[in-house]
Amino acid sequence: MTVKITQRIKGFKVVDETLERPATATSGSDGTASKAVNVVEMDESLQRPETLIGMTYKIKSPLFEHALYVTVNDIVLNAGTPHEQRRPFEIFINSKNMDHFQWIVALTRIMSAVFRKGGDCTFLVEELKAVFDPRGGYLKKGGVYMPSIVAEIGAVLERHLIAIGMLEGHALDETQLKYLAEKRAAYEASQGAVAVEPGEGFPAGAQLCNKCNTQAVVQMDGCATCLNCGNSKCG
Repeated sequence: MTVKITQRIKGFKVVDETLERPATATSGSDGTASKAVNVVEMDESLQRPETLIGMTYKIKSPLFEHALYVTVNDIVLNAGTPHEQRRPFEIFINSKNMDHFQWIVALTRIMSAVFRKGGDCTFLVEELKAVFDPRGGYLKKGGVYMPSIVAEIGAVLERHLIAIGMLEGHALDETQLKYLAEKRAAYEASQGAVAVEPGEGFPAGAQLCNKCNTQAVVQMDGCATCLNCGNSKCG
């Protein structure tokens, strides 16, 4: 249908007709009308409630004298309905170390703005984890390599999004865990003794895995094999 505009256009916005369409009553299984549920989606116009659900994660990096504490607060949308979902609403990073206060505040404000904008915010994980420190990264306990402190913040965000169901986890199944245990036992037997670094869990001299960024790659039967994720150059 053609609409004639008689006044000067001062602004415009894109409207999703499916969202603007008023809720209608639906018919229940017994034939009676049931009230339609008005599904609330994450949007920047959504006001912050008085109380949010939060989780705090500790980051201890050799690049900082003091630990960083990352707190992610979530909002629960459509509570008590089949459309209930938990979405991140804001993020805070605190530390006794004030040397990097400016970029930490800037980063948390930008990330919080992306959360509140709505849509898919999981892309932040890969963007943050791809940041490299020109001075070099560091190994966490367990042999996991972190290219920068920003990358570890991305790893914390990934851990949180997995916990609330926005991302799928990368846990190995029982068959894979059994396979890796057998590989590890065979390697340790070939070395004549159990050579494990204290607190690390992988043999001394293991190399960094390009797939899982863990220092767990050893030479077995002439092939480099990761004892953490099972990745092998021999297939």
